[in-house]
Amino acid sequence: MSDLRNRAAAVKLLVLDVDGVLTDGGLYYDSEGRVSKRFNVQDGLGVKVAQQAGLQIAVITGLNHGAVESRVRELGIVEYHAGHLDKVPLMRGILDRMELDWNEAAYLGDDWVDAAIMRRVGLPMAVPNARPKVLGLAAWVASVPGGHGAVREAIEFLLDCRGQLDEQWRRWAGA
Repeated sequence: MSDLRNRAAAVKLLVLDVDGVLTDGGLYYDSEGRVSKRFNVQDGLGVKVAQQAGLQIAVITGLNHGAVESRVRELGIVEYHAGHLDKVPLMRGILDRMELDWNEAAYLGDDWVDAAIMRRVGLPMAVPNARPKVLGLAAWVASVPGGHGAVREAIEFLLDCRGQLDEQWRRWAGA
């Protein structure tokens, strides 16, 4: 097994950024100044599959929008932290609460605010539309942009490396 797959197999927690990862990074304003965001339904099912397989999911985001909180709660993600540009202290707290080490975590990011965590986790991951310096930190890069199934792809990769992807497919496909 390759070093990358070994690192991925050790992952027990996947932490996600939101804008540019769970969404396409766009901020959609209506005529009254309200913001809405677009989420990919396949990413959402991926989160549910991960949870059933015992892969923990957390979200740390720099912005704080009600639409994101609604989506994260709908997905049953308990560790949700919004409005934080300095993400490392939050990540330390999550790891402490889950009794995990940095090498048991993966982080999927796209921008400079994600770099400090990506330098510390066992498996730094990025979307292909990430900033160039962030791409340089990533050990794994999705083939599709944020908001277009990148989270699902990351989850399937992790589950495959953990030897759980086929089992999850059979469970969901009724096979």
